[in-house]
Amino acid sequence: MNPTALPPCVLLVEDDASITRFVSMALDILPIRLLTCTSVAAAVTLLQEHDVKLVITDLMLPGESGLSLVQRLHTDPQLRRNTLIAVFSAGLTPAVKEQLQGLSLWRTLSKPIAVQELESCVTDALALQSPQAVAQPSPPPPAATHSPAEALAITTHFGGDTKLFTTYRSACLRQFSADVQTGDRAATSEDWAALRRLAHSLATVLLTIGRPEDSLVARALEGAAEQNLRSECQSGWADLRVRLQHGAT
Repeated sequence: MNPTALPPCVLLVEDDASITRFVSMALDILPIRLLTCTSVAAAVTLLQEHDVKLVITDLMLPGESGLSLVQRLHTDPQLRRNTLIAVFSAGLTPAVKEQLQGLSLWRTLSKPIAVQELESCVTDALALQSPQAVAQPSPPPPAATHSPAEALAITTHFGGDTKLFTTYRSACLRQFSADVQTGDRAATSEDWAALRRLAHSLATVLLTIGRPEDSLVARALEGAAEQNLRSECQSGWADLRVRLQHGAT
């Protein structure tokens, strides 16, 4: 097979299965090959094995951080080659942005993200590296009737694509039972770092599927876990746990 006929590769480095699912669904309409992994070590291997046009990386990863990956790509031109780098994070604070300065970063993406912004990131990156730009997808059909918060989420994050929203939400609700088990283990063992990672991920997912109040509870839990506040972590997890179980399939 002629390698020039292969679709361009985009690498997503993300340890949250729900976010990976969202990105995969959002980019499914584009003529690309999406590679995914959950760690910096796996990302380096994929970069060595494939001609990756764009890396989209989270910052909060198990073990070595996404910031470390960005730094490695900045200092190792043989590993990076012509790959563009986008950071995809819910923690793009001024301090974090300052750390990212001077590291040859191409773009930053904040979680939660709209489908259109994610698609534009990929198509813009490929257009810079290819004489023929990737075609933009057709506009989605209008949204069906939902709660006001869900309708806002559909418009804000899914470009009005009700079917994509419904499919993604269903997958997230199924995942919540596993998230509850993960949170229970972390709370029982008082592993506040693990609880923080879970709350960090859930805050984005819950906002994306139109549950802003639940997202705020998760964000508060993340803050408590970051400060190792035992009582607040226990009560915050108990509250979030009930919210995850409510309405889950």
